Amino acid sequence: MALHAAPPPPPPFTAGRLPTTSRRPCFSAGRIFRCSLPAAAARPRNAAFLAPLRTSSAVCTKAVSNSDGTPGTSSSPHVVCFGELLIDFVPTVNGVSLAEASAFKKAPGGAPANVAVGIARLGGSSAFIGKVGDDEFGYMLADILKENNVNNQGLLFDAHARTALAFVTLRNDGEREFMFYRNPSADMLLEEKELDLDLIRKAKIFHHGSISLITEPCKTAHIAAAKAAKDAGVLISYDPNLRLPLWSSADDARDGILSIWETADVIKISEEEVSFLTKGEDPYDDSVIKKLMHPNLKLLLVTEGPEGCRYYSKEFNGRVGGLKVNAVDTTGAGDAFVAGILSQLSVDFSLLQDEGRLREALKFANVCGALTVTERGAIPALPTRQQVVDALTKVVA
Repeated sequence: MALHAAPPPPPPFTAGRLPTTSRRPCFSAGRIFRCSLPAAAARPRNAAFLAPLRTSSAVCTKAVSNSDGTPGTSSSPHVVCFGELLIDFVPTVNGVSLAEASAFKKAPGGAPANVAVGIARLGGSSAFIGKVGDDEFGYMLADILKENNVNNQGLLFDAHARTALAFVTLRNDGEREFMFYRNPSADMLLEEKELDLDLIRKAKIFHHGSISLITEPCKTAHIAAAKAAKDAGVLISYDPNLRLPLWSSADDARDGILSIWETADVIKISEEEVSFLTKGEDPYDDSVIKKLMHPNLKLLLVTEGPEGCRYYSKEFNGRVGGLKVNAVDTTGAGDAFVAGILSQLSVDFSLLQDEGRLREALKFANVCGALTVTERGAIPALPTRQQVVDALTKVVA
């Protein structure tokens, strides 16, 4: 990596952790403010580091394969996911506002991280690159990646910003609204010089979203990471994952999302995102979808929630039905879908040329998304391969 472990801090601190009083986030009016660090714990501004004594234990270089041996493992992860890793606070009951919620369930999340964990849960090989705060939530998230067999050697800790938080309101139908605490959060401060480019170049697939394009320095780091992948011949997967409240305006969001559109080989978008990107055009009209195709795009996927998904390539297009379930929380459903298709694509790129096998892979991905909405939170709800296989018989053909 370009960044090495920092030397142990002076006594009385232990093993790279800041004293308890310095790790408490201060909340005010929808923002998180840093509490002052003691002088002995001060680090250079924008410093990021790997916590001493945790570096080796926080890295898992091989994903666990299933008993059936698919997909295989590799010391170089097949899929590298770049972006945000955060904590979602989800109400324990649906249909209430944030102010009305009596309690919240703490759930790890962040779209690219969800995909990385989802792939590993399915027996695939994945890695995550991003940054969290040097705080309890950051260490918790690093441990969750490790526990789920995700290579996290590209995960950094920042001493000057907190791990991002998101409070999520759930409507009675399981759909969500978000309130974010990231002003700034650690994921926004990842710098180009901190990237593990070797990890990216050795991957088969590089997956990313658009949230890390919103602010600097992470925007520059994001673009550099994607370029390194493209230059190395890595397949580029893109899920814009629109979160409009994080952008300064709808126009900026649209421009930002489309700014890297033509670098992607595989794109997944929702029907709502189709409407947004086309300024209100019908997301069910194939002619509208085809406007979003670009010359080098190998596969465009449009998810439709419980109805399944549509797929478009230069050679063919069609629809694959979904699995109807009782939705509790739709957080992470799209990420589970992406994990489902990438876990299969990463071991067999020929799926892109074989419509019959692609449809089977998309059935699998649809079930991944459906199972995820039956529990609260994103990462806690991501299914295993066996759970998906068991549910596949219920998929509408």
